[in-house]
Amino acid sequence: MKLVTFKLLVPSDDTPRLGVLVGSEVTEVSGSMQGLISGGANALQTLRRETKERLTIHPASTVRLLAPLPRPARNLLCVGKNYHDHAKEFAKSGFDATSGKDPIPEWPILFTKASNTVIGTGVPIPGYLDPTHSVDYEGELTVVIGAGGRGIQRAQAMSHVFGYTIINDVTSRTMQSRHRQWFLGKSIDGFCPMGPCIVTFDEIPNVRDLRLQTKVNGELRQDALVSQLIFDIPTLIETISATMTLEPGDLIATGTCAGVGIGFQPPRYLMTGDRVSVTIEPIGTLENTVA
Repeated sequence: MKLVTFKLLVPSDDTPRLGVLVGSEVTEVSGSMQGLISGGANALQTLRRETKERLTIHPASTVRLLAPLPRPARNLLCVGKNYHDHAKEFAKSGFDATSGKDPIPEWPILFTKASNTVIGTGVPIPGYLDPTHSVDYEGELTVVIGAGGRGIQRAQAMSHVFGYTIINDVTSRTMQSRHRQWFLGKSIDGFCPMGPCIVTFDEIPNVRDLRLQTKVNGELRQDALVSQLIFDIPTLIETISATMTLEPGDLIATGTCAGVGIGFQPPRYLMTGDRVSVTIEPIGTLENTVA
């Protein structure tokens, strides 16, 4: 299923609602995305029943999609330098203050991104909030945790995945380099477009086959298969849960591939009016302009 959080445009109503996206229609169901994820198998069973009954249906043209989790309960968990080609381009860029002799990390690099950064598809990225004018894009497949836990073993890790969404890990490169850590440069308000939906785990039998593509003003910049991850999803879940308890609704952004703005000489930062789209089928396309 493609699960969405939305608000009504016709009639106008800012109340966030939960829905199932099917073609050009949204079937409204009860509850919230966080409640659905936390409710486990029973909540999903109830949702499937409501969807079949199709009691309240909205044409897509009458709704606005919000981020699937408009305000995550906790910071997003993010993985740095998790594609071979991107790790190499980042090391060569001169912006990596953490780089050692080998650009390929031996262990997963984890950081967080503040939950207040999240915006939905179609919402402008507030690039003007970056005082250094070095705004960059990073398209990423993002894992949505279902059943939480601590000390999750690799062999059981995928049973803890509720589904998948997309984020654009927008970054102030100068701030990232200047402060020698990644939190500040990645946690500017509005610097985390998310969406357009969450696709449930059962709809994607082999996540490694997914292809991530990022375009800026229609120009293809990033193009990679998820199978090219240095540390795959089970490894990330095992690594993170070894030290902290994962909770339902936690988000793990799995890293970006080569083709980011600082990979060019000179860097190609995002400018006002630029349009950035990140596509991973069957999740769809996350698209935002830069303000």
